[in-house]
Amino acid sequence: MKSIFEEMGGTYTLGEDEMYYPDLELPVDEEPHYGKYGRMRKAYIKEHRPWLYTELLFGGKLVSHLNSIDDTAHQRMELLIQQIQEQQGVNEELKSRDQMGWVGACNNIRNAAEEIVLNELIYC
Repeated sequence: MKSIFEEMGGTYTLGEDEMYYPDLELPVDEEPHYGKYGRMRKAYIKEHRPWLYTELLFGGKLVSHLNSIDDTAHQRMELLIQQIQEQQGVNEELKSRDQMGWVGACNNIRNAAEEIVLNELIYC
């Protein structure tokens, strides 16, 4: 009599201890290319949303989710930085007049944009 696992196409392998173990594999997902934001999202859902992490992992969608979050976060960062620079008048003219002021303004803008992205995409 076959087990339900065998009826569904599962197989077993004989171990060194003479016990049979099911051949289990996680579904194959796309290749990971995520970076900083994908790693941050992974750490967040692993610690604060373990049910979501487990569902994505066993469903074979974790890597695609992290890739998507990372890509979206980078696009959103670029857009926000550009928009805030235009609003605050941080441009090449300011750069040529006051380089240190321009660098400080760009750093502040980048940090503000990153805070927005983290709240919108990573910690939601």
